[in-house]
Amino acid sequence: MISTWSFPNRIVFGWGAIGQLPATLDGFGGRRPLVVTDPGVARCGLLARVTDLLTDSKIEHSIFDRVEGNPTEASVYPGVDIYRSEHCDSVIALGGGSALDAAKAIRLKATHNLPLEEYDDLKNGGDRISADVPPMIAIPTTAGTGSEVGRSTVITLKATGRKTVIFSPHLIPSVAIADPELTVALPPHLTAATGMDAMTHNLEAYLSIGLHPMCDAIGIKGVEIVARNLPVAVCDGRNAEARTNMMVAAIMGAVAFQKGLGAVHSLAHPLSTVAGMHHGLTNAILLPHVMRFNLPVSRDRLTDIAVALGVDTHGMGADSAAVAAIGAIEKLNNEIGIPKRLRDAGVSAEMIPMMVPLAMADGCRLCNPRPTSASDMEELYRAAF
Repeated sequence: MISTWSFPNRIVFGWGAIGQLPATLDGFGGRRPLVVTDPGVARCGLLARVTDLLTDSKIEHSIFDRVEGNPTEASVYPGVDIYRSEHCDSVIALGGGSALDAAKAIRLKATHNLPLEEYDDLKNGGDRISADVPPMIAIPTTAGTGSEVGRSTVITLKATGRKTVIFSPHLIPSVAIADPELTVALPPHLTAATGMDAMTHNLEAYLSIGLHPMCDAIGIKGVEIVARNLPVAVCDGRNAEARTNMMVAAIMGAVAFQKGLGAVHSLAHPLSTVAGMHHGLTNAILLPHVMRFNLPVSRDRLTDIAVALGVDTHGMGADSAAVAAIGAIEKLNNEIGIPKRLRDAGVSAEMIPMMVPLAMADGCRLCNPRPTSASDMEELYRAAF
């Protein structure tokens, strides 16, 4: 069954929902979209599924398929050039978080003339972003970032030397088409890494500072859904129920982290720029170490997380339950094949001094429940190394 939801944007959700792409595009007058994706999506045939739908509906379109795994300006400005030269009027983003984020930045630059660094969230750059952006359809092919419903894009910029968050309600895609069938071909290691990205979004949002009961409710339920379904999706990629539930959890994570994230993400972003690591994989490895760091100030919430992870906390005190939550995440990582250490994923000790200042410059840590210093961040890197 295909459902249409209206929170936080319009979401067309369900097995086979991709078939509604032409009608969805027509709904806001899109006549010549730019399809933004990455080489992997093109190679596996998913791009052809989208372009065939457009061609069959006689919708002229252009393609930019050179988005990098950790997008930089090279994933943005050439796409902007194609958008303008081909007189496009809308954007279709197809892929994981990188493709969706790059498409948001292309969408922004299609109508906004300042350099990307001027829209940096740390500089209140969102105030410079207006509603004057072309319509966008986001079609995720992974169940991880939830970027299809998010209001941010993360791009590594030369001017800042780091993964830079650009954040504005105007960047939320006009429509998300969330079709779990598109994730069936995702290999187990990417299912695991992207799934732990969704876990981290939900879990960090629940722990983050600030008052946002709605995000808390979504985040804690998202933790439960990932814990129940990710091992199944990794083991049996064709399990429709697990794939559907993981896509739900990814969407929930992106909604929940509008409250904020935490130190996991501030530590993870430099690992993408310096070490070239997959973002979800870095989150998975770092998550239990940051949970342990936060334990002194987050006992009660970690107890809630333990319950959501399936831990029987009956008779446990808050400290024991919090420790059990950390153990449950470590057990989940092990079950789905996540490496235990950063060094197992190609990180060298020499990279750590380079990453600490980048992590400190990342705004996600400002919402961490326990304040972080440079020495804290270095110790967390070394604990995970």
